Amino acid sequence: MNNHQISALILDMDGVLWRDTEWLVEPQQTFERIRASGLRFAMATNNATRTSEYYLEKFASAGVTLEPWQVINSGIATAKYLQAIHPDGGEVFIVGEWGLERTLADHGFSHGNSDPLAVVCGLDRAFTYDKLTRASLLIQDGIPFIGTNPDRTFPTPVGLIPGAGSVLAAIQAASGVDPLIIGKPKPTMYRQLLPDLGSRPENTLVVGDRLDTDIEGAQSLGCQSALVLTGVSSLEAAQAWHPLPDMIEPDLTAVLDLLLA
Repeated sequence: MNNHQISALILDMDGVLWRDTEWLVEPQQTFERIRASGLRFAMATNNATRTSEYYLEKFASAGVTLEPWQVINSGIATAKYLQAIHPDGGEVFIVGEWGLERTLADHGFSHGNSDPLAVVCGLDRAFTYDKLTRASLLIQDGIPFIGTNPDRTFPTPVGLIPGAGSVLAAIQAASGVDPLIIGKPKPTMYRQLLPDLGSRPENTLVVGDRLDTDIEGAQSLGCQSALVLTGVSSLEAAQAWHPLPDMIEPDLTAVLDLLLA
């Protein structure tokens, strides 16, 4: 990889910047370093349980000020997808948490289960048999089944715990229908960020901790990719991945050390 070709960074958050509530980098120093280099940067996460406002406040509390466009998640990408098809908004059946509900509402979509435009599913830590039943019946009746993201697990200080993909799998098994996935490894979020970053895919480095979402999504769009080993994917898995990520490093600091050398 030619470091001089990189003009922008897209960073995953869970497993790259933090693990649950534990920061994996010193945030203020890290982003001051990125800004000083002249690189444009943004964050893209599959976590649809939070709003963009939540993330902006989390960064601000750590001394890092971001513009709203610099944070996107699979909930925002899903809302934009629905908005393109249904510009007047409407009701959707939501299997998800408050962040997804708020994001969809901000784009004109409220929760409803009588005649929804779609079943939208993300991580739902209050997932119940009743939700599974209703979602399955709606999908069997022909209502589109949309998944924010396919992550089966996500990293926490105690280990990997079930993610949105685990909830999707239950609904998929009950309904017999595969979901339309909006988040990574689909390149939707990366593609949406490129105009604001002022960068082309080949000049953009995506940093993530999951091969099957972050890295696959980057490679499918033609971005350069860096896998860090602070999250889900192991070194052994990375070395077996084809094509190999452009960089495989212990953490984000090591990526920046090489990139900004």
